[in-house]
Amino acid sequence: MAVDPGFWPSERSDMGRRIRLHDWSATALGPTEHWPVTLRVLLDTLLEAPLPMCILWGEAGLQLYNDAHAAAIGDYHPGALGTPLQQTWREAWPAMLEAYEGFSRHEAYQLPHQHLPGQAEQGAGAWFDLSFSPIREGNGVAGQLLCLRPSEDEALRRSGMDMNTIADALPVLIGFVDKNLRYRYNNRHYEEWFGHSPAWLYGRHLVDVVGESALEARASELARTLAGEYVIFEAFMPHKDGRPRQSLMHYLPRRDANGEVQGFVVLAQDVTERWQAEQALRELNETLESRIQERTTALAEVYERLLTEMNSREQAQEALRQAQKMEAVGQLTGGIAHDFNNMLTGIIGGLDLIQRYNQSGRHNETQRFIDAAVTSANRAAALTHRLLAFARRQPLNLKRVDLNELVESMRDLIVRTLGSHILVDALLQPDLWPANSDENQLESALLNLVINARDAMPNGGSLYMATANVTLQHGEIGELMAGRYVTLSVIDSGCGMTPKVLAAAFEPFFTTKPIGQGTGLGLSMIYGFARQAGGHVQLRSEPGNGTEVTLYLPAHHSLETEPAGSQLSLHAERPEQAQHGEAVLVVEDDPAVRLLVLDVLAMLGYRTMEAAEANTAVKILQSREHIDLLLSDVGLPGMNGRQLADVAREHRPGLRVLFMTGYAEQAISSDFLDAGMDMISKPFAIDDLAMRVRDMLAGRQSD
Repeated sequence: MAVDPGFWPSERSDMGRRIRLHDWSATALGPTEHWPVTLRVLLDTLLEAPLPMCILWGEAGLQLYNDAHAAAIGDYHPGALGTPLQQTWREAWPAMLEAYEGFSRHEAYQLPHQHLPGQAEQGAGAWFDLSFSPIREGNGVAGQLLCLRPSEDEALRRSGMDMNTIADALPVLIGFVDKNLRYRYNNRHYEEWFGHSPAWLYGRHLVDVVGESALEARASELARTLAGEYVIFEAFMPHKDGRPRQSLMHYLPRRDANGEVQGFVVLAQDVTERWQAEQALRELNETLESRIQERTTALAEVYERLLTEMNSREQAQEALRQAQKMEAVGQLTGGIAHDFNNMLTGIIGGLDLIQRYNQSGRHNETQRFIDAAVTSANRAAALTHRLLAFARRQPLNLKRVDLNELVESMRDLIVRTLGSHILVDALLQPDLWPANSDENQLESALLNLVINARDAMPNGGSLYMATANVTLQHGEIGELMAGRYVTLSVIDSGCGMTPKVLAAAFEPFFTTKPIGQGTGLGLSMIYGFARQAGGHVQLRSEPGNGTEVTLYLPAHHSLETEPAGSQLSLHAERPEQAQHGEAVLVVEDDPAVRLLVLDVLAMLGYRTMEAAEANTAVKILQSREHIDLLLSDVGLPGMNGRQLADVAREHRPGLRVLFMTGYAEQAISSDFLDAGMDMISKPFAIDDLAMRVRDMLAGRQSD
């Protein structure tokens, strides 16, 4: 059937016009007026279709396609029009061509997620799902209808792009070789190494890239890999500069869903320098025996540096953190040492004057120096307790704490810490509920907040400490449960924090202070303490408007405030003197402390026995001596006080034990004390010791 070429195909599409104007006389199709009806009808339909479609006509697969297909193949159009499929795609898209030639022409089939490589100006190319359908003419098949659909697996495509970016950034050759030993993927370092782009390498056989000699040298490794073995070896690789390079090769087999090896991933790292160093060492080893040790040592140092390079940053950061911790401790102890020197001056000077006045017979004038020395000693004891509480790592000792009393007791220390250029005031709520907290940790937290406030006000300002009772609903503040809480707020007029700094303020080791002036642990320790104690920390700050830190602590189950003087009246009911000449065994290695304790007990009417170390005490415990109370130091030489108490109770079950300690690491654990045991901290007042001994013998222990 003849068709007027002036009217067919229609020019309603660009490809219709191109097909009409194309010179078909040199092709197997011949002039358009002689084309089969099947082809013309299908082409009319295809040119109007919105999806990429291409007719592959005849055995050669001559290409006739619509506008959408032309856009999809990019710069391969218009060269593909009227040319055999193999001529266009033999090098550019070998995977599609292999599939086309491998399947039966009489059946339809699909190829999902196929990559169409882009030319230089197109970039990375595109991904399509391909389908081939036979074009039937009579009882035969005249060709194939190829449909391209953009791959719907965008997540896989993006993942591939991300992996390509990562692979290109790594300083190693990364590729994938299929089971036919053809490259299906290469990162950009292949181009730097071999001088060929990934597009050129795609589909190339391994021998075309590395050469026959290199392929033969690794034939065994290739066979093992294709059999499913992960292979690591070293081999020479040709380089574009003409010099072979020694490479550390990794062949990682990749299997399909059925477990069959479909190819392998190639990882190749240039180790030429290391290999050359080893060769040089080997040659030197053969020719210059006298330099073996020197060279070996040098190479070992280089190798060790290579091994530790990845850890060097972490080690440096750890060293910096340790230095910052030591700096922080140094700042604190420096201030404590200054205060101690002042207090020791009052003690030593007072005792010196007392001695001189006694020698001159002025006994009645020494009381004021005695009072001054006692006051300085008590202040030193208080500072020592705070220092130990600041440094101690211990489980929380949750008990009843009066926040108002705590703030007032620390006021002098806080004022000295802040300096005279900062105004300090306290807004304390009357009838404040007692908090359920660890007093030592709470003191450390308050001191940390005060130091942070001081650093935020280098030119002076004001600091307020406030307490309050609050009743919260569940979730109102952080994750706190509904109930009664006591708040302690520290408010300064300092420089404040930016939103970025505020968001990271509780992170461990985060600090805005210069190197060496802060550990970055203060706020994170406070936050961890508050959460462990069942509370919360709230931080409010704006640049230029100061900072407010509020600690929420659970109220103690006994909300009633202890009436003033209750302790005094209670003590008045407890006689300090021995009631029936009770016997106390005193174990203390320090002679001065032991003498003091023995004199105090004898003064109170107790019968005493003494031992300077545990072994002597054990002999007394094993004797028939009547003993009502063991009064022992914790940090004894050899067997410590706690171990001595265990031995004592083996011989005298139920024996009451009172420990004395200035600081002992064993004593900080929560399970240190058993029933019938208690502890008193050094230094202690004589009245406190007398009262504690009386309480122990009367069966009363402190909470």
